[in-house]
Amino acid sequence: MRLARVGSGSELAAALLVALGFPCIMLAAIIPNLWFFAAATAVTYLADRYLHHCGSYLINRLAAVRAGLSIRFLVRQLLLILLLSRMGYGEETLFYVTVACLLAFYGLQAPQSAMVTLIRLRRKLPVVTRNIDLASVRIADAPPQRLMSRPAEKMLHLDVFSMVGVLVAIETGKEAIAYVGLGLTLVLAVCYLAALLPYVRPSRLVPPETKVLNAVGDWLAEYRPTVMLYFSGSKDSAYQVNMWLETMAQLGGRPMILLRERNILPQLATTSVPVLCVPGGVHLMNLDLSSVRVALYAANVGKNIHLLRVPTMKHVFIGHGDSDKIASVNPYSKVYDEVWTAGRAGRDRYALADVGVRDEDIVEVGRPQLAAIQPWSGTGKNPIPTVLYAPTWEGWDDNPGNTSLLLAGENIVRRLLKAEQPVRLLYKPHPFTGTRSAKAKAVHLRITAMIEQAAAQRATDPRWAEQSAALQGEQAEARAELARIEARLAELAGGGRTARDEAELSRDSLADPAREAETAKLKDEWNAASWRAQGWWEHRVITGAQMRLYDCFNESDAMVSDISSVVSDFIASGKPYAVTDSAELGEDEFRRHNTAVRAAVILSNSAVELDALLAAVTDPAADTLADARSELKQYLLGPDEPTSIVQFDTAVTELAAKSDARNAGVATSLGEPVGG
Repeated sequence: MRLARVGSGSELAAALLVALGFPCIMLAAIIPNLWFFAAATAVTYLADRYLHHCGSYLINRLAAVRAGLSIRFLVRQLLLILLLSRMGYGEETLFYVTVACLLAFYGLQAPQSAMVTLIRLRRKLPVVTRNIDLASVRIADAPPQRLMSRPAEKMLHLDVFSMVGVLVAIETGKEAIAYVGLGLTLVLAVCYLAALLPYVRPSRLVPPETKVLNAVGDWLAEYRPTVMLYFSGSKDSAYQVNMWLETMAQLGGRPMILLRERNILPQLATTSVPVLCVPGGVHLMNLDLSSVRVALYAANVGKNIHLLRVPTMKHVFIGHGDSDKIASVNPYSKVYDEVWTAGRAGRDRYALADVGVRDEDIVEVGRPQLAAIQPWSGTGKNPIPTVLYAPTWEGWDDNPGNTSLLLAGENIVRRLLKAEQPVRLLYKPHPFTGTRSAKAKAVHLRITAMIEQAAAQRATDPRWAEQSAALQGEQAEARAELARIEARLAELAGGGRTARDEAELSRDSLADPAREAETAKLKDEWNAASWRAQGWWEHRVITGAQMRLYDCFNESDAMVSDISSVVSDFIASGKPYAVTDSAELGEDEFRRHNTAVRAAVILSNSAVELDALLAAVTDPAADTLADARSELKQYLLGPDEPTSIVQFDTAVTELAAKSDARNAGVATSLGEPVGG
């Protein structure tokens, strides 16, 4: 499976059926054997369809070895003609009609492919927007999804009618059945072309690139953004920009979000802040961003250079978390005018790293996102403690200190599941887990299986039967509420339509504060209902973005994690936590190197120290690190007053004033009118 790069045994089996099916079809045609041919053909159709459905790597690579989608269907059709010839129809009318119809069908595929390609290209905007009025561009409705989704597969599969018709005709001797099947294939193919035809008219395509860019330029000139969040990254990194959306919405001035990749937009959370996605570097450089005074960067990536070149704005690195990882003191940070950290710890971290970031360029602004984290009351929420295991991902290298998952993950999970005093385990891995390391993915899958098995066993354990029976009514109500909320969220997100392309979404996705407020309220209700839908004793694997990390913080009584921003954020709760010394530095050295673990229970890879964490949760007298956590919270995250959002907004305002002063000075030295 690893060699074939497939994700499951069923996928590998389907790939083998495709590989073996075509030789079987050829053999059946040569023998000839009608039923063998029909069975092998059906197997290849079904296996091929399954591989496309699961997006198999093998399917994507077949084209590279001259066995792409169209070739596979063409070979099947040629083998059908061979079967006809071998069964004595070579001089019959049926043979010639079949050849003619299949050739005609093959010919119809070219205009179908051309129209689909034209529609996609001409409906692709040079920029994509949210909450920006593009009414002047006059973008028409998108074609229905049923026409544009996987069009090549849909067109090619129309040959099934011909295939079935001809095979039945051979078996029964009734050639009319073959003609009906062949006719259906051609008629449906022509209907497909006719359905696409209206959407290639100029009025149904988007205006030329120049007109769209001019409309965006007009909007910028009218809105005149003052502070911008700039982000570039893969679709899996969307959480890095999502964590700043609420902060941007609360800032003074006129905020804007600038993205560089189209695949980020579908992952972007709801916001009323204007969003402009500009994939092309040349287009970005030609935008008039002269009103922007402060640009905020959530990640250190190469495309940042496209905006860093603009001298009229001040550039700030805000990152996407505060941790002791080496990424938190990246030397690249020297390129920014300022680096904003949560608390004093970030400043000291740069001083110790000595990577060229000057102390006077560091500003402590707190962590506005942490306002949603509820402080610990000192007692557990439920009769048994809930422990969150939130390991970070494996990183870009094989440093054993990157994540606890590889060396300690299974030990941590096993000890929590088999603790003498029962606990509930929540497992929420990093979104990148397993993206680089096959070993990390395998461990993640084993941990998931362990937790699911333990959850299934607990569901049938008599110890929890009484609680389960007592909560059945409440859980049923919670599940019904989840269904209602999800339906309403889908309605708010899609407006009743889901078959839309990015051009139509850019046209229709305008700021709606009422919709945004309702969406935020519904998401909070969804999270609350999701917890109620399960028992407070039930283990749970939590993946995806819908169940938010901070909701897991609020639900849990303690956490186990690694050196990452997750630890720094969890410290805001004041709850006990443990961090794994996966690199086996030793407790003293580990604490010396990592500020965030000063108030943590330090775990070895065997995780035998978990008893100390569980004792701190259940017995306040055993919680010897409570005072240390309080001190560390202020050191890492800054003071509680003024609030983080006030600190952040003040920093934006002060830096904008510096930007104005710089621009005025340059204008004066050049003899230009100030503000011109």
